[in-house]
Amino acid sequence: MQSTICRVIPQPRAVIVSSLIKYSTGRRHLTQKMEEPSISEGAGETVIIEGKAKVIFPNANQVFYNPVQEFNRDLTCAVITEFARMQLLQKGIDIVVPDERKEQKVVVNLSDTGEEESKSNVENNDKPAARQEAHVGVPCTDGLRVLEGLAASGLRSVRFAREVPGLQSVIANDFSASAVELIKRNIQFNGVGDLVTASFSDARELMCSKKDSRNRFDVIDLDPYGSPSMFIDAAVQSVSEGGLLCVTCTDMAVMAGNSGETCYSKYGAMSLKARFCHEMALRILLHSLDLRANCYQRYIVPLLCISADFYIRVFVRVFTGQAKVKMSASKQALVYNCVGCGTYHLQRMGRAISHGNNMKYSPGTGPPVGMSCEFCSQRHQVGGPLWAESLHDTEFVQKIISAVDRNPKRFKTSERILGMLSMAIEELSDVPLYYTLDNLSSVVRCSTPSLLQFRSALLHAGYRVSLSHACKSAIKTDAPPALIWDIMRCWEKQNPAKREKLSATCPAFHILSKEPSIEACFTVREDANPKSRKMGLKRFQENPEANWGPKARAKAGGQISSSLEEKRKQHQNKRKISPGTPDGHLKNFPCKRFRQGCCDLGESCRYSHTESEETPEAQENSHLVLDSASS
Repeated sequence: MQSTICRVIPQPRAVIVSSLIKYSTGRRHLTQKMEEPSISEGAGETVIIEGKAKVIFPNANQVFYNPVQEFNRDLTCAVITEFARMQLLQKGIDIVVPDERKEQKVVVNLSDTGEEESKSNVENNDKPAARQEAHVGVPCTDGLRVLEGLAASGLRSVRFAREVPGLQSVIANDFSASAVELIKRNIQFNGVGDLVTASFSDARELMCSKKDSRNRFDVIDLDPYGSPSMFIDAAVQSVSEGGLLCVTCTDMAVMAGNSGETCYSKYGAMSLKARFCHEMALRILLHSLDLRANCYQRYIVPLLCISADFYIRVFVRVFTGQAKVKMSASKQALVYNCVGCGTYHLQRMGRAISHGNNMKYSPGTGPPVGMSCEFCSQRHQVGGPLWAESLHDTEFVQKIISAVDRNPKRFKTSERILGMLSMAIEELSDVPLYYTLDNLSSVVRCSTPSLLQFRSALLHAGYRVSLSHACKSAIKTDAPPALIWDIMRCWEKQNPAKREKLSATCPAFHILSKEPSIEACFTVREDANPKSRKMGLKRFQENPEANWGPKARAKAGGQISSSLEEKRKQHQNKRKISPGTPDGHLKNFPCKRFRQGCCDLGESCRYSHTESEETPEAQENSHLVLDSASS
């Protein structure tokens, strides 16, 4: 018996579950830490495996879970790992990630004495360093204090404990009693009770209770269902100095311009329904975070901000400093977007001018546009304010890429992480928003140039250009709008549009009525093809599964919700039977005459009556019902 237990102990904690059940008599001599993984799933439950975690998930819609967001959770683990490495390095602590190759092994020295230097480096690295190490699953006294404010099943917190080294504690909080009970079970199921603690509280109250500078969290993760706006104010107060704030937004319909007034009420900015809506959503969220932080003399520094699938995800650091807060106005901007051709202009909210060691602050000047668009004579819409500075810290993102590349099997979505982050560091950091090739061609009513041709034309003209991770056909450039339309005029001359069909009021008529002031060159240049595209990295993944978008909201009572396919059937074709489709429960709704007691079909009454079931009089009544229902 003792030898068997000794063989079980070094194994991963998920494997201990079956061993402890088989040898129940020996469990009395084990510690409480090893007894916890003996919990197993019950009836009506499923065990979900993601990363290094195994969590119990109820089949009923009691706790929210979306498998498509595994990329979100993988990326979060990668970001927090590098943040922990950066923070603990200052305290003389090295973090140890399992199966990660040493960074020195991938360095190539092409000098004449490179071979000797590399050998000496290896010899020096083999010497034991007198530094403390932080390992995965082991609490670190000087490590990070992490809060997951809306934990649901606790999957993310369990993954932090099992995959991220250098953590002191993790609090998995939720305001649902059933969710907290499930979190406790998952903590025991994975044997991470020494790191993760379940909490039943309102996330805002929990964060506000820790806003004292000595008790603040080093990392706060907010991933709500919908908008995080109600949690932002408490979050920017309770994150430590230089701490990491991770925020997810899934209310993209609001942030992408469908309901600009709702976006303003939640984030303090007006969203626009434009081609650059996904990047604008990122910048609106950053504006809201910075605005809330400014109220407490704090400001944000973005590390990584991405738009993926049906959500946006930002990772920012929060600092305190009155002088830096005064710079915030110059980091925000309004955007003027033409409703006709899509040309946009930015107007900074403030200006900050350096005078030696002093800074002078003043309001921004403008507007940058007239009453109507100079290119197509259409009106402008005003959006924002939005964050107008860089979205990413290139050095930090490069560290994440290097770490994932050294350990590609650590995450299931490693290929996508490498591809998306590679695009992120290629983006022009000082150019907010973007144009899209399909929209430019649609406005001019001509064929679309290839990506490399249009990028080459901008490079030949002497301007910078890049892609954007937020849109596959995006063009980010520091070229003025006048030059962009000159390039499109030159392209239209080589690929003529049907000008005789253009009305005098359409944007194409006004744009093509002017001659281009330059002669654009569309010869493809070598540097027009970005490195991420040339390497064939996985930048934009295909739909991972059917109905892969946002899932149904979890219900308080845990009632079983109908699947998305069933819900779609309930709302479509109620009064129409497809050929070859048997009558289902959707056809069991009685007509209005049945409820009134004057339907001749009696108990067999349905919205859609087949001819075999109906008498001529009943058919007439049925048609009346359909007409009244449709009206």
